[in-house]
Amino acid sequence: MAIDPKGIVGEAAYEVANLLCNPMPDLLSRPNPLQLIRRRMDQLAEGLGFDRERIAGWGIAQAVLSSWWAYEDHEEGWEYWIRCAELIRQASRPTSRPSHRI
Repeated sequence: MAIDPKGIVGEAAYEVANLLCNPMPDLLSRPNPLQLIRRRMDQLAEGLGFDRERIAGWGIAQAVLSSWWAYEDHEEGWEYWIRCAELIRQASRPTSRPSHRI
């Protein structure tokens, strides 16, 4: 309560979605941010037992909301959040793997 005295009641996957786009803005300058986000989603889903699609959905929602807040306040950085939302959407798609036929 000392860190976030407001507190919220809701879906737990909402809380972990912030981890997908941080640290800001350094995430997008990393060698492969898409792979990094995909790995984070996998780790969160596996480690916490959360549905991967819910993590992705909340991540997109939070990124778009952050973008809007920055835009509305005439701050720089709204593009960063939109790019994160796009990457989360891409990361939420199943990766195509070659099929091995016998």
